[in-house]
Amino acid sequence: MYQSHAEKLLRSGHAYRCFCSTERLNSLAKERNGLGLPSDYDRTCISISVGESEERASKGEQHVVRLKLPEVPPVYTDLVYGVVGQRGSKEGAQVPRPQLSFEHPVLIKSDGHPTYHLANVVDDHYMGITHVIRAVEWMPSTPKHMIMYNAFGWAPPTFVHVGLLQDDASRQKFSKRNLALDVRSFWQDGIFPEALVNYVALFGWSHRLGDDLLSLQDLVQNFDLKFTKGNTIVAPHKLIYLQKRYAEKYVEEGGKEYLSMVDRILAITEQHLQAHPESRICSTIELKSRITALLNVDANNYTTPPKFVERNCHYFFLEPREIYRRGPCDGMLTENTGTIIDHFRKITPERWDEQSLRDAFEKMASTLSTKWGQEFNQDIDLAKASRASVQRFLRWALTGGRPGPNLTLTMGILGRDVSLRRIEDAATVLEKMMFEANDNVA
Repeated sequence: MYQSHAEKLLRSGHAYRCFCSTERLNSLAKERNGLGLPSDYDRTCISISVGESEERASKGEQHVVRLKLPEVPPVYTDLVYGVVGQRGSKEGAQVPRPQLSFEHPVLIKSDGHPTYHLANVVDDHYMGITHVIRAVEWMPSTPKHMIMYNAFGWAPPTFVHVGLLQDDASRQKFSKRNLALDVRSFWQDGIFPEALVNYVALFGWSHRLGDDLLSLQDLVQNFDLKFTKGNTIVAPHKLIYLQKRYAEKYVEEGGKEYLSMVDRILAITEQHLQAHPESRICSTIELKSRITALLNVDANNYTTPPKFVERNCHYFFLEPREIYRRGPCDGMLTENTGTIIDHFRKITPERWDEQSLRDAFEKMASTLSTKWGQEFNQDIDLAKASRASVQRFLRWALTGGRPGPNLTLTMGILGRDVSLRRIEDAATVLEKMMFEANDNVA
């Protein structure tokens, strides 16, 4: 098919055979480069008569078929850049450079295979392509394609040239070398398909909807070809932002996507526990309950299942006491950890809920504030200081200082036994740290 269309261009005078050897072309390119000129073909074979060209080709002389271009490139309209190639055009003047290396391109190679220039025009025509959306770096080739559409008597498609994707860090053209990922790798990492589609759809496209969280249905209803001029920065943090938004949405809906999140997190956690059975602190049923509870209160920090497990590992695994090696060296608090433990120990398993834990915390902070007020004559807000000190200690004891839900939620998810054991362990370590510190001073 491509050969027959090349023959049509030869017969109509829009193409010609080039018999130049590879050696000559390489020598020509080297010479022109040495003069600071583009390595364009010098059109030597354009002057060969049709008869001579036919005869040499019929004898099997190796050749290529080149497109014959006019001295002035044709004007065309691009949906992003407007009229391109027209003198004085305000839109055309904004076309990215470099723009034009207007050499006579090869259409059929010496082995008989077509190049992209011919193949894309022929293919798009017979497939009924109405819009060609491609990178801005193809703009210099568009006049060549327009010449072929005109030569064949075909109506050209609408051209839409969009900016290149650039790496966020280097600002270089985005490629596999920048980020060697494919769609499957995103899925394996736990990126939601909807988040990835949403993310990619925003490349170089702006809208007036007021929110970048756009479902597939939203994109179908609102997408248009009003792309922005210039290149687009591929910012990974934008994907993470959308991932978190979708996580919140799925948790709120409680549908199949939410259940899938729970199952993937559970699978990763169980895989770790199978390798380290000594770190198990609860049954699989309880583990699943903890995962759902955490998702319900911490979905806005969800990125991927592995990172969710890493962030919340202290809810799933038995933490070694070594995590307490860097703790709050609070001398005032060290002597009162027993008070903290006693307040929480008074809560029975049946009443171990968020409200009871909050009440116990308030009573404990008040008790310590009163006690410290009697022991120390300091010009500070003791109520505020006692609350802050206890909060630091509990966060350190329960999670190793990691961020997460508030302390009453954390203790509710961990349960009474685990919470009390960690507080007691932390208190023991804190007392030892203070003893060692005082011993070093002495």
